[in-house]
Amino acid sequence: MDQVDFQLGDPVSSRRIVVAMSGGVDSSVVAALAAATGAETIGVTLQLYDHGEAVGRAGSCCAGRDIRDARAVCDRLGIAHYVFDHETSFREQVVDRFADEYLAGRTPIPCVQCNMGPKFTDLLKLARDLGADCLATGHYVQRLEGATGAELHRGADPARDQSYFLFATTQAQLDYLRFPLGALPKARVREIAAELGLGVAAKPDSQDICFVPDGDYAGLVKKLRPDADTAGDIVDLGGAKLGAHKGLIHFTVGQRRGLEIGGTPEPLYVVRLEPETKRVVVGPRRALAIEAARLTDLNWLGGEFDGPLSVKVRSMAKPVPARLVGDRVVFDAPEYGVAPGQAAVLYAESRVLGGGWIAETEAAMLAA
Repeated sequence: MDQVDFQLGDPVSSRRIVVAMSGGVDSSVVAALAAATGAETIGVTLQLYDHGEAVGRAGSCCAGRDIRDARAVCDRLGIAHYVFDHETSFREQVVDRFADEYLAGRTPIPCVQCNMGPKFTDLLKLARDLGADCLATGHYVQRLEGATGAELHRGADPARDQSYFLFATTQAQLDYLRFPLGALPKARVREIAAELGLGVAAKPDSQDICFVPDGDYAGLVKKLRPDADTAGDIVDLGGAKLGAHKGLIHFTVGQRRGLEIGGTPEPLYVVRLEPETKRVVVGPRRALAIEAARLTDLNWLGGEFDGPLSVKVRSMAKPVPARLVGDRVVFDAPEYGVAPGQAAVLYAESRVLGGGWIAETEAAMLAA
């Protein structure tokens, strides 16, 4: 099995590691790597759903089957396992905010909210209460020691890198966190699980958003906010009505499908959503070009860094050159698909410098 340095200091046998366990293969291997160091290892799982609902939930994390899987792994490794009920916190900080963001015409990222709340803030407090020297998680990012302290870097496996979702990690949290999978490819992680005989070795990865396992985001929002399905007009950039819609929750910026508008000279895309008027504003692709975005709640991990940087405005997008001017990200070239509610994450090569929430965008003036 691969050896991982948890940077705990000697003697390791006197140290304690708390591992955040979701019941999947990644966190299970983290627990195994932690136990292999000789440190006392404790697995902790947050129950984020009502028990009755969670028992039958599949394709998510921190639900009924997942809790049982985490406990089975801990039994196999001979380490303690604790489950803490954080259903109320998860609903208030993540699920309710998800619904409210859609109602406000923004495109939310609940995974970041979960990391900012239950996954990190709550788990870090639990780990400290348990007297742990660090909290280890299964995220595919790297924590590297730099000239001025711990730095957050992309995971070595670009197909698994999760740094976009961790931009809000504070320096104090980063000092305490450990990410032992950051330098490993996913295939190797599964191999380790199989070598150890862990029952989750072939368990599928979680898909979509954990609390929307069927992918029906609009259906969930309607269930939580019954007034969300308010109809309105689809209009062009000049305000002329082109059609009608059955609720803003069915649309996001950059969307092309589902508009059901025919007879236009070129394809139309959702350019913006107007919750006050219930209008979906559409236009040609060039209308999606953005030259800058204003950020809120900027979290900065870059210290005195003032060199060239790049920015990602979607989790699957490639970083593009940009400048940070006050609270604005200014793109070197027009960027497309920049949606309020998403995050803009700043990088210097592999290092995460920080990021913030996109509050509003500034259109690029392109020729027709």
